[in-house]
Amino acid sequence: MKLRLFPIIVLFFIVLSIACQSKTEPMKKEKAKVLFVKAQDKIDVLFNDKLFTSFVYKQDYTKPVLFPVNSPSGIQVNRSFPFADVEGEKQDHPHHAGLFFTVDKVNGTGFWNTTKIPPQIKFVSLNTMTSDDDKGILSVTHEWTNEKGEVLLQEDRTMEFSGCCNQNIIDFDITLTAVNQKVVFEDTKEGMFAIRVAHWLKEKAGNSYYLSSNGDKGEKNVWGKRASWVALQGKKDSTVVGIAILNHPESINYPTYWHVRAYGLFAANPLGQSAFQKTRGEEQVVPYNLTLEPGQKAFFKFRVIIFEGDKSKEELDNNFENYIQTN
Repeated sequence: MKLRLFPIIVLFFIVLSIACQSKTEPMKKEKAKVLFVKAQDKIDVLFNDKLFTSFVYKQDYTKPVLFPVNSPSGIQVNRSFPFADVEGEKQDHPHHAGLFFTVDKVNGTGFWNTTKIPPQIKFVSLNTMTSDDDKGILSVTHEWTNEKGEVLLQEDRTMEFSGCCNQNIIDFDITLTAVNQKVVFEDTKEGMFAIRVAHWLKEKAGNSYYLSSNGDKGEKNVWGKRASWVALQGKKDSTVVGIAILNHPESINYPTYWHVRAYGLFAANPLGQSAFQKTRGEEQVVPYNLTLEPGQKAFFKFRVIIFEGDKSKEELDNNFENYIQTN
């Protein structure tokens, strides 16, 4: 009898060992192979030969943008307008174009609420374009030019693209340098590192919600507060899809304030300090008023994660810790 049971017992322990191993050592998933394809006024970013996003820098645009922005399976997470008309999309705020970086009130010039040139954040040069099996890097230079044609700021931006494990990732390192005169950024809610999300992903649609590193949930609780990261996730048909924006501690006025709206604007804004404090009714309002003398610099550092599958706060906290430890 004991001899008959021996093979069964051995088989049981083999199965148990495999099960334990699968829990402790999950299957590694392939990193996306990144490829850049340069075309007229844009650079397409392909992950495993599928379009992730395009860096668009047409000279008649008020600013360079990333459009479209797609999830790992190809679901577009940002609004199509003003580049295309899609049924069900609102066509308000035409300056909310793609994924963009700009702010209002720079020496009095409004770089945010504008759809006509001047002013303009103008693409000047492509400095680096390299890609391999793990990542792709684009390095570019822009000039922030006011209504008089004066260059107020030089923007040097590096974007690193990578993908793995149901996540598409873009890391942004952005340096603004005052060029020929002192530059003052007035505190304003209208900024700064932003994306206008697809109509099905907006919180107002009912299936999505904002979540911050503070544990705050929903637009009313997240808007105008500081946080290390904020995520917005919802459902497209049967797929859970989300966007997380992470603010690195090396970035100016960290942790950033957040300008998130239920209608679909999702923005990190480190320069809106007193505007947010006033609106939230805080007792002590302290203007930030970033001021750069000629040659002085301000550094902004963000990570954007486009993910599929439900993410808990704990998982997003882990994403943030990994970001700051490896960058």
